[in-house]
Amino acid sequence: MTNKLKFWVGAALLAISTHGLAANGNSSESLTAEQMFQVLASEIGLQRGEAGIAYQTYIGMARNNRDARLAQRAMEIAIAANSPSLALDAARLWDELDPKEAKSIFSTLLMINQRWSESVAPAQAQLKNLKTLSEKEKLMNSWRPLVARSQDEDAGLIAFYQITRSSITQINDDEILYFFSLAAEKAKQFNEMEETLKRLIKKNPNNKSALNALGYSYADRGIKLNEAAVLLEKAQKLAPDDMMILDSVAWVNYKLGKKELAVQQLQKAFDIQTESEIGAHLGEVLWVSSNKEAADIVWRKAESIDANNKTLKETLERLWPDRVPKAPLNGTQQLWDGRFGVKITGQKSNDGGSGGFSLSHDGQTDILDIRNPLGGSLAKITITASGAKLEDGAKVFEAHDADALLQNYLGLPLPARGLSYWLNGQARVGSSARIERDKLHRTIKMIQDGWFMDFSWNEKNQLEKLDLERQTANGPIVIKLIFEPVDN
Repeated sequence: MTNKLKFWVGAALLAISTHGLAANGNSSESLTAEQMFQVLASEIGLQRGEAGIAYQTYIGMARNNRDARLAQRAMEIAIAANSPSLALDAARLWDELDPKEAKSIFSTLLMINQRWSESVAPAQAQLKNLKTLSEKEKLMNSWRPLVARSQDEDAGLIAFYQITRSSITQINDDEILYFFSLAAEKAKQFNEMEETLKRLIKKNPNNKSALNALGYSYADRGIKLNEAAVLLEKAQKLAPDDMMILDSVAWVNYKLGKKELAVQQLQKAFDIQTESEIGAHLGEVLWVSSNKEAADIVWRKAESIDANNKTLKETLERLWPDRVPKAPLNGTQQLWDGRFGVKITGQKSNDGGSGGFSLSHDGQTDILDIRNPLGGSLAKITITASGAKLEDGAKVFEAHDADALLQNYLGLPLPARGLSYWLNGQARVGSSARIERDKLHRTIKMIQDGWFMDFSWNEKNQLEKLDLERQTANGPIVIKLIFEPVDN
């Protein structure tokens, strides 16, 4: 046996021993000689960088043998390979086979994978099993950054509210209490939000964040406006350079009918801190003051910062619902048909390909058919709200995320989950986006999910061409889509 082979075998055996997979393991059934060989081969492959093969071997054995240890190891491999969707699949199986051991990591992986509603029950159970207050606060604090980075802010905060509400009266940590108040507001549980913020203000009368949050909530709902003004005036005295607090002060002045003062304050805030939410508010006050041209300029600038900001989107939909041209429809479906070209420029070589595609959108389902240059079918991808499925004629591959599915199948970060939004000139729901519009309010540039997009439209507001570019660790990827005209 060569020294190199001895190294691989030793490393593999160490991994097997470390993860409790040896023949004398603590499960009711030990591994057979054949299974031990599969584990050994997987660990050797893992050391060589073949994480995908190792994962598939472990997850397949776990399903066939109903062995929780193998599912756990598959999850660990996926986490190390930075593949949270595959890690979640393995964690689901681990939780099914050994719920007591898997519960702690399972809820966290659900959050990482943006499965917020599904995370509630296991996270509640995990929190309930903790004995001490410090343990509960530590766990809640570990969840806060995951929620803060959620693609769907509302879904993340509502899940946090549902998970923590039964324990919140015991909590003393100010950051958790403040975060819970934001979550309660998203869940439209305003009484609990107010109680929590008042509790924070009672503990510390100079808590500027709590003062601002409570005052802004009153102003935004159009209630207790005089009390809101007092709260926000105090918050502003404590933090005179905080433009988000100035935005709140302006908003309550607007609700009190002081439009000119509100415009001055909002303009100052927007000039110093160009946040899309401040832009939404400034645009609204200008709009109701009959200065629609100025409002449009401000809203365009706000969209170039984050067109997916919830306040901005709701403001535009409420005040100017016909601002953006509506996409052409074919019956009850939308259908795009055209050609694509992909160019991948790596450090050592150029690669890519071309072909045809069709994308149909119906309700919550997208179906993307990819064809080779001669018209033969290469793959069919079905995308729904709950996951994605790829069929290539021989096998079926499934994942919780369409982009992750293409990444795992092709080894390339190609877009799929947001495509039907983008082809309508819209940002997909769930992540920030920057949009630039032409004089007709059609999207001509967009940045989302790391993709830089350029749009070309015809006189019927139909998309003629879409160019996408993204930088990756292996070099830039350039995609060109050319569309067939639609008769309507």
